[in-house]
Amino acid sequence: MTQVQPQLNRWLSVPPGADIARFASDAASAWESFLDKGITPASVRSVVGESWIRSKTRGVSPDAVEQTDLLPAADLEAYRSAHPMSLIRPVIRELLVADAVGSELLVAMSDEAGRLLWVDGDQRARDRAVSMSFVEGADWSEERVGTNAPGTALAVDHPIQIFGTEHFSRPVHEWNCSAAPVHDPLTGRIIGAIDITGGPRVAVPEMLQLVKATVRAAENELRLYLMRSPQPVTAAVPRLQTLGLTRPVLHDDSSSRKLSQRHAEILLLLAQHPEGLSSARLAVLLDESDLDDVTVRAEMSRLRKVIGAHVLGSRPYRLLSEVRTDVADVMAALQRGDIKVAIRSYTGPVLPESDAPGVVDLREDLHSRMQAALLRSGDPAMLNFWTSSVHGRDDLTSLEAYLHSLRPEDPMRSQVKARIMRLDRELRM
Repeated sequence: MTQVQPQLNRWLSVPPGADIARFASDAASAWESFLDKGITPASVRSVVGESWIRSKTRGVSPDAVEQTDLLPAADLEAYRSAHPMSLIRPVIRELLVADAVGSELLVAMSDEAGRLLWVDGDQRARDRAVSMSFVEGADWSEERVGTNAPGTALAVDHPIQIFGTEHFSRPVHEWNCSAAPVHDPLTGRIIGAIDITGGPRVAVPEMLQLVKATVRAAENELRLYLMRSPQPVTAAVPRLQTLGLTRPVLHDDSSSRKLSQRHAEILLLLAQHPEGLSSARLAVLLDESDLDDVTVRAEMSRLRKVIGAHVLGSRPYRLLSEVRTDVADVMAALQRGDIKVAIRSYTGPVLPESDAPGVVDLREDLHSRMQAALLRSGDPAMLNFWTSSVHGRDDLTSLEAYLHSLRPEDPMRSQVKARIMRLDRELRM
């Protein structure tokens, strides 16, 4: 029991038997301290502290929940009707929504990226939640609004409670929430999350158990559906490969197809901007001389024919379903401090022949992040790997760091010195 309890408390907001008023006060002080000093107090649960750090690193505002890219009603209806979470909505309504009406509780269902598909429950609570944009069609991923139960549950792939001031954003501090991810029974992939949001009633262990039990029932319903139609409810996520390639490739299910550079540029930019891009902004990111709207619309029309109309939304242009990129994979490895994975995944510059301003900025940013992470690590093996690669062999700064990382008696020192001198001469010419 003593070994299980600390792990349990990691996911529960208020530890069993704790004084809620005291816990709330301590959480508020810890949040203020984190924002002021950037240090996570020891009293903060590790899962929350790690989420705060991710939220701050991503530039999430602690003072506002900004939602400028709500899906239009028609797009939202089409998207959620086709989403696998729609298959389990009757179960959720029966087990949770019916009892939430009149209880000041909200029941939300999101997709795998944190987009709220449905928000049901008490009407007064729904009206109050509008002020923090907790509404259907809003993006409640951790990347967008910071620490919150549905977004963080998706980020860590585990049921979790978030209490009041454990939320990263101040407008959410008066709410408590319990959420859990939902998985495809065949593939194990996350397809969305189920969340209960409300007042003090939500900050108890029983509420998290209720959410977990509901998810189990929902996944069993999906399993029965698959017995009748034995196909995964989720397809493989398309993956765009751009690093070091003059002809980018889109991998989808068991097939791979080469894309034009322009189509890869558009997909990459939209993947980097999940909030969406206006036609004018996308044009600027694609061409310094500013493409006109007609040209952008024509390119988007051609791209829809290549990857499917269900993937691309408009007003603003955005991805309606997930598209992974090798750039995002490297960024994610760097963010979690896994330099070895990052350096082996970084197979070259981003779309090396592209001169689209948005891609050029991304290319330079990723290269700089790679270099900075390597210099911080000071690992001789990784510095050797980097400076021996095509894209790192002319990196004088990393070569000098590699030299300093070697022991005085290491025979490699003379070779590295020679390379530094040669590269220095070439740069001076």
